[in-house]
Amino acid sequence: MTHGISGWAGDGERGSISAWLALGSIVMILCAGLAVDLGGRVHALQRAQDVAAQAARAGGQQVLASKAIQGQALTVDPGAAVAGAEQYLAAKDATGSVTVTDSTTLTVSVTNAYPTVFLGIIGIDSLEVTSTASARLVRTLGGDER
Repeated sequence: MTHGISGWAGDGERGSISAWLALGSIVMILCAGLAVDLGGRVHALQRAQDVAAQAARAGGQQVLASKAIQGQALTVDPGAAVAGAEQYLAAKDATGSVTVTDSTTLTVSVTNAYPTVFLGIIGIDSLEVTSTASARLVRTLGGDER
């Protein structure tokens, strides 16, 4: 007794490997696309964090010079600090908000969006990220905060 090739698989199973291969290929492409878009979101988040930190630093350098020079107090010039941070945000083409609290703390929040490459196929056109950074002015004498 010899079996022909058609004897190994029933007639109802013809082409089932092709279907599994097609489905597997689609799943692999979706996984690769997800990895690309989530990696891009992480990069956008890192950029937002960097821009927020640098904007806070730029704004935090706007101290009330006369009081600082006299040794009375180290306080942020709120108007100049906000303007300095907003100017940095504008130079980096970033959107965000700037607030001053306690006359010594400048907080910058940056919002950014990553335009997706593959997730647009399922209707997700962008992934939004937000990051916040603060700069606090302190006065030190011999390494101790005063």
